Amino acid sequence: MPPGDNDPFEYQAMVALRRDLHTHPELGFEEVRTSQIVAQWLREAGIEVETGLSKTGVVGTLRVGRGGRAIALRADMDALAMPELGDVTYRSQTPNTMHACGHDGHTVMLLAAARHLARTRNFSGTVHFIFQPAEEGRGGAGAMIADGLLERFPIDAVYGLHNMPGLATDEMAVVAGPQLASSDSWEVTFHGIGTHGAKPHLGRDAMTAAGHFLAALHTIVARRVDPLQPAVVSACAISGGDFRALNVIPDDVRIGGTARAYSGAVRDQLEVEIGQLANGTAAMFGIRASYSFTRRIAPVINDAGETAAALQAAQAATGKPVVTDFPPSTAGDDFAEFSSRIPGCYVWLGNGPAVDGALHHNSRYDFNDEAILTGARYWTALVEQQLR
Repeated sequence: MPPGDNDPFEYQAMVALRRDLHTHPELGFEEVRTSQIVAQWLREAGIEVETGLSKTGVVGTLRVGRGGRAIALRADMDALAMPELGDVTYRSQTPNTMHACGHDGHTVMLLAAARHLARTRNFSGTVHFIFQPAEEGRGGAGAMIADGLLERFPIDAVYGLHNMPGLATDEMAVVAGPQLASSDSWEVTFHGIGTHGAKPHLGRDAMTAAGHFLAALHTIVARRVDPLQPAVVSACAISGGDFRALNVIPDDVRIGGTARAYSGAVRDQLEVEIGQLANGTAAMFGIRASYSFTRRIAPVINDAGETAAALQAAQAATGKPVVTDFPPSTAGDDFAEFSSRIPGCYVWLGNGPAVDGALHHNSRYDFNDEAILTGARYWTALVEQQLR
């Protein structure tokens, strides 16, 4: 029986589906079961479906009326490689894999809206529902684009949504400008001359050079980047020597980390500054440094026009004032692969209180099912307002 006016988004069915996806999480580019379920639910609603984009990506297309405008709504599907320690009845049954960022909820919210729009058809134009694999650092958005997503599904605007613990489940935040930072990786290896730990003068000490580099690393943000431009540079890994040979100064010491910025100019500057510091430190100690900077995710910067559209839809979905001064996050999201090419907007939807401090990527995090209706209403309002 189709849902009635009192349940336009099949809420109970969507809660059950969300918990099923939570029980069976899949990592990036491995979302075989998830993508099959998504495709099935879309097809059952009469929506055109294309599968296999970047292995497990799914795109549903709904065309109504004669409107020439096309928009895309994106939800990510992948889980994280970490154990679930919460005690919910639907906890993950896949070892060392869990939905610790709410992508199970994102998937279900977009499915609920897609099926509702297919029934009501209260718009004129084309909407593409993008179910993206591998958002969690594996490059799913870029892979879908490389597979010809934008050529096969031309779009005029693209929209993304992410849950946010701390906001109420009927609350949204919509802000123009930077929302998420770039997320890049860097590595430095200091190449010295190893020697006996008791005779350091006979070698060239890469370990001490690495220490000086680490101590000076944070001066890049503190003294080189414009204080009005947010940036983060963090060292996150170091290797060199062997604890079974504590009388040996090693030849090489390797350090790696992350760099984050909200603008392309600062992102470029961080790449240059880290390399200059590494080479300068190496020169000071009479050794050599090798350096690499890998660009992974660009910053997410909301287009002013699409932000105004998203704000209007959020107001309709929540029926209450929308937060418009929400601070940007230093986390990253490869939604930037879409919004750097096409005007777009990325918004925040409340996930309720952070229970026991369980924020994103926490082993006790869980998506709040009460947010499903708000998210589905938002997607629906956005389509109906933008495709008239």
